[in-house]
Amino acid sequence: MSGGSGMDGGPRSVIVVGAGIVGLSTAWFLQERGVDVTVVDRSGVAAGASWGNAGWVSPALTAPLNSPSVLREGLRALADPAAPLHIPVRADTALARFLLRFAANCRPSAWERAVRANAILNDEAIETFDVLVSNGVDAPVTDTSLAVAFRDAGHADLFLTELNHLRSTGQQLHVETLTGAALYEQVPLASSNVAAVVNVSGQRFVDPGRFTHALGFAVAERGATMLSGEVCRVSGSRDGALLELRDGELLRGDAVVLATGAWLPALTGRRIRVGLQAGRGYSFTVPVDRALPGPVYLPEARVACTPYRGGLRVAGTMEFRRPSEPLAQRRIDAIIASATPLLDGVRWTERTDAWVGPRPVTDDGKPLIGQLASAMYVAGGHGMWGLAHGPATGRLLAEQIVTGKQPEAVRPFDPLRGRGRATPTEVLTLPL
Repeated sequence: MSGGSGMDGGPRSVIVVGAGIVGLSTAWFLQERGVDVTVVDRSGVAAGASWGNAGWVSPALTAPLNSPSVLREGLRALADPAAPLHIPVRADTALARFLLRFAANCRPSAWERAVRANAILNDEAIETFDVLVSNGVDAPVTDTSLAVAFRDAGHADLFLTELNHLRSTGQQLHVETLTGAALYEQVPLASSNVAAVVNVSGQRFVDPGRFTHALGFAVAERGATMLSGEVCRVSGSRDGALLELRDGELLRGDAVVLATGAWLPALTGRRIRVGLQAGRGYSFTVPVDRALPGPVYLPEARVACTPYRGGLRVAGTMEFRRPSEPLAQRRIDAIIASATPLLDGVRWTERTDAWVGPRPVTDDGKPLIGQLASAMYVAGGHGMWGLAHGPATGRLLAEQIVTGKQPEAVRPFDPLRGRGRATPTEVLTLPL
């Protein structure tokens, strides 16, 4: 789609920094509106959190992370390095500041505000995937029910109460509780320790790496320029955006979108007051003796299991460490130790594809979507739900960029929330 006119008087050319699901979705929806797009990423398509996640498009389970229960779990995690939520004890003032603000936002009122704000992304999640697939993104999206398995039936009741909060935002949920033979029919890998399963219908899953690569291919086929390079300097003004790559190359466009996930603070500096940290997730693939009909979540272990290439992708943990630190084998071991009592027929010792990826977590449970300064926009901070919310984010942000008007639904996600609006010119520099 070259030679776009920039419909509605918006920019004719936009540079998107970041080739994950959020950045590529933004690029795709900008192309829909006639905008020429350049995508630049230092490592290539789906090189970050978009490859190894659980692949769920599950509006029913996309609750913000900043819940009171997570705060309680976090306090326990400080004394247990094997806990699903891992907070390393180290001298890191930025992480300490983030955790204090995150804890303050774990109040029920703050969590409920995040739930209501994120409802627009949940409402549009499945539809925007349909739009992409029906318009040439060649990757399967599987309709499914999602089984939430509990060792303690009382915990299942608490989970149903949490789902009622999502219902209060208008989300339609179809839920049933399974026990006995019905439980094992839905979750044939369940062990005898599983007491109840809450089955949530109307959800979906994808192979996240395959889908994101297919989206990148579609964006390129529609005329986007795809570049490899590390952005070290970004400036924006009424005249447009200027990017400098580490090798000295300069890129110019009418606007730029920063969609670099957990690395976003390096390019935005202190302009954004909302704290953002890498909440690293781990995954691996295991063969199984009995196929699952759909994904299974083990909330007491905080482990997600998804049918994947004839086996099972197992994903879990929330580890607040720097995004580029190496994989820690003890975190894989902790996932296996927590999931093994609940699953039978999983060949844990034959695991492959061990992976760690940094998920961008905000301190208030809401992503960062919108204008940062003149000709500069941000899309990120979705935490565990970047895949599910990426296409909806791309469509909403593309609308704002092209029309120059902030949609009412995305105002809670304003990256400048808590401070004044952007100045006409803002220069953001990554330390060299």
